[in-house]
Amino acid sequence: MNAHTESLRFEGPAGAIEALRDAVDTPRGVAIIAHPHPLFGGTMHNKVVQTLARAFVQSGFTALRFNFRGVGQSAGVHDEGRGELDDLLALVRQAAPQGAIALAGFSFGAFVASHALAQLWSEREVTHAVLVGTAASRFAVAPVPPEAHDRCLVLHGESDDTVPLASVLDWARPQSLPITVVPGVGHFFHGQLTLLKRLVVRHLQAPA
Repeated sequence: MNAHTESLRFEGPAGAIEALRDAVDTPRGVAIIAHPHPLFGGTMHNKVVQTLARAFVQSGFTALRFNFRGVGQSAGVHDEGRGELDDLLALVRQAAPQGAIALAGFSFGAFVASHALAQLWSEREVTHAVLVGTAASRFAVAPVPPEAHDRCLVLHGESDDTVPLASVLDWARPQSLPITVVPGVGHFFHGQLTLLKRLVVRHLQAPA
């Protein structure tokens, strides 16, 4: 947590949702960032999630990361992605009721964020999406809306042994959705978080 991080509570379908917000002056929008699998130690304090938040802040977004139901001080119990999608959508409604939003997630969080993108795309402005270590081998990740392809960055480590790269390519291939592969990197981007941040910032700051 840095000096500008606010600890917040939102109201979700299962009760309170614990969140951390890094605000910026005159933000381009609000980025909602989802963490990895709750049953395997995933929280909003995960290093990849923190790196995503820093990338969004550096690029002019207010970054909001949160704990899914049953994690930390968030109420409820794990719901295999269904309730977690409801949690994310509840945050969007409360933290960014209007204006531009961005969506991001890591691993299980990328799976949840993909469904949020699919649901929200036709309802409001989603300027960017960032999916890291997308858990395509474990969950039914939603297709990215065709019109959103240019706004979506999918990052994956070549040496990911938690979610094999082949499974993400199998998900992306029918969509002709490009994947950015980082050579020699595993699921958690150990030793390569600086590179991860740089790639995300480059995506967020690219001309529309």
